[in-house]
Amino acid sequence: MRVLFSGDVAWATGRSVLAKALPILKQEYGGFDFIVINCENAAHGKGMTRKIFDAFISLGIDAMTSGNHIWDKPDFFNVLDEDNRVFRPANYHASCPGQGHGIVERKGKRLGILNLQGQVFMPPIDSPFMCADSLIDELKAKGGENLPILVDFHAEATSEKQALGYYLDGRVSAVLGTHTHVQTADERIFPGGTAFMCDAGMTGGHGGLIGVTYESGMPRFLTGLPAKFEPSVSWPMFNGAVIETDDATGLAVKIKRVNMPVNIET
Repeated sequence: MRVLFSGDVAWATGRSVLAKALPILKQEYGGFDFIVINCENAAHGKGMTRKIFDAFISLGIDAMTSGNHIWDKPDFFNVLDEDNRVFRPANYHASCPGQGHGIVERKGKRLGILNLQGQVFMPPIDSPFMCADSLIDELKAKGGENLPILVDFHAEATSEKQALGYYLDGRVSAVLGTHTHVQTADERIFPGGTAFMCDAGMTGGHGGLIGVTYESGMPRFLTGLPAKFEPSVSWPMFNGAVIETDDATGLAVKIKRVNMPVNIET
């Protein structure tokens, strides 16, 4: 099985990059069994809308993960409750809208999705480690012991991301970090067969500060005062990873980091 994962799709720039990049990547890799993206910043950097959700589905996206910004637009809560192709971090309280794990299906194949959020330098939330223990067992009970499982770990600290990767090694296909918008060059396969990458990066405009223009982002660092962010449109890039798994085990046999410039002007 071959899975394409995109790091945080940020602002309208990220949406444009995604639409342009997918046909190129499909041709380069000969297609994908599943395409998964992190969507929490897709609506002008904060949350999601039904219109954007529908647009992503029309591009052939099979599943969407998220993080702390998925709560920024309450109008999207209905979609979280009603559609099993979009996920919020599972270690939020069970009373929160939506689901944090599930199985998506396409052309007779199945992929388990588990969305988790970190605790270090993040809002208070239940342990992602303890949450993963129970939900991985639940996914495998439904999909079989060899079900490929992709984990999006939306977290700030690289140490916490590495810790979860080691903790889940041999139990899931991949642990891919999101949230920082800065891609790391530490892609690897752990001894037990789990592909890992601290952060998949950001699909969007890289010519500023994590997706916003230098001019709009700098005042917060210089004065500490609030400032309105403006999305960067320069240096558009697709960031993510391609994971290949063994059908017999569901574990990873290959991970390739994707850091691809995209021309969104044509």
